Amino acid sequence: MTVILLRHGRSTANTSGILAGRSSGVDLDDLGREQAESLAARLAGLDVAAIVRSPLLRCERTVAPLAAKLDLTPVVDDALAEVDYGRWTGRPIKELLDEPLWKVVQQHPSAAAFPDGEGLAQVQARAVAAVRTHDAALAAEHGRDVLWIACSHGDVIKAVLADALGAHLDGFQRIVVEPASISVVRYTPTRPFVLRTNDTGADLSGLNGSAKPTGVGASDAVPGGEVGTDGKGG
Repeated sequence: MTVILLRHGRSTANTSGILAGRSSGVDLDDLGREQAESLAARLAGLDVAAIVRSPLLRCERTVAPLAAKLDLTPVVDDALAEVDYGRWTGRPIKELLDEPLWKVVQQHPSAAAFPDGEGLAQVQARAVAAVRTHDAALAAEHGRDVLWIACSHGDVIKAVLADALGAHLDGFQRIVVEPASISVVRYTPTRPFVLRTNDTGADLSGLNGSAKPTGVGASDAVPGGEVGTDGKGG
C-alpha cells in the first residue's frame, strides 16, 4: 500500500508565528487556499482510493477541492490530529524559544512531553498506528495495492517519516515538511520505502499503478501487485 502524506496548506497561524496546535478555527490563508486548489489539480489524475484527514479545519479545507474532484468523502481520524501542545497551544514561537523544554524538543524530542499535553513519542506511536491501520483496512477492502492520502500536520508527518526511514525520533527535526507538500511511503510486509519527501511540484504520474521502488524483491511486494516545533508551522 502506498500513502501520500499531505501536509495542509499554509494557515493563518503559520504566517503569524503562533503555535496553533489544536486551536479551533485556524483556517488556511489566501496562499493556503491557492495551494489547496493547486493540489487538487495536481493529484486529481491519480487513482486515489481514499482520503483520510486530521479533524482540524486547516486539513478539512486543504482536501476539500481534491475530494470534490475525486468524488470521495474524506474520513476523519483523530489519530492524525496535530500534536496536543497543552499549555503551549496558542503561544508565539518567539516566547517558546526561551523555554527550557524547547531545547529538549529540538535535540531530544523522544523525551519531550508538553505541559498538560502529549509527548512526541506518543504522537509518533498513534500516527504510525493510524497509517498502518488504514493501510490494512484498504488492503482488505480492495484486495490489491491502492494509493491513498493522509492529510495531517508537520510534526505528525515528520514522526511518521522518521519511523518509515528507520530513524530514531530524536532525528525527526532534520526532516523538512513544508505546507502543502507531499511525502510518499510504500508499506510492504517486510519494511516501508520512502519514495518522496517534502515534494511541492514534481510530476506524480509515476505513482499510478505499481509504486514499487527499484530494488524491491518479490518478498517485499504487497500481494496483488502551523507552526510546529521546528518553528516552520504545524
